[in-house]
Amino acid sequence: MKKLPFALMLAIVFTLALSACSSTKETKIESNVPVKEMVDKMITEIEQPSLMELDAEMVKQQYQLDTTLLEEYTVRAPMMNIKTNEIAIFKVKDAKDIPAVETAIKQRATAVQKQFETYLPDQYENAKNYKMVTKGNYVFFVISEKADELVKAFDNFFVQK
Repeated sequence: MKKLPFALMLAIVFTLALSACSSTKETKIESNVPVKEMVDKMITEIEQPSLMELDAEMVKQQYQLDTTLLEEYTVRAPMMNIKTNEIAIFKVKDAKDIPAVETAIKQRATAVQKQFETYLPDQYENAKNYKMVTKGNYVFFVISEKADELVKAFDNFFVQK
């Protein structure tokens, strides 16, 4: 009679030990949607002012970022200098380069804030409330009145493997 509770307890401990060992495997966060398509879909669903796609040279210039660190990226900025809205997704080749991308984004956010500090107060406030989200090898940067909605839309592109 006493052997049954002992055997049951042993089975529970063994099961917990096995499940704890299996969870040490690193989960990879990945998206099967190219970054350009992500942004296209986001700005279709969540209205934004007119944004143009920046070419590689403009990205290097505005972000002071070495684009050779990136597997893919897209940056959309305002067509006219009366809005601060900006959406960018950077996918790094190697996760060790994420801090460099995050630093570049913070510098870019500061530059946008300085640009609008004495120019358009509402846009300055918008720029101060930017969002930066890192998921796996992706870094998402957004300045928008609808930043929270855009972050949710960005999160929906990812699955854990």
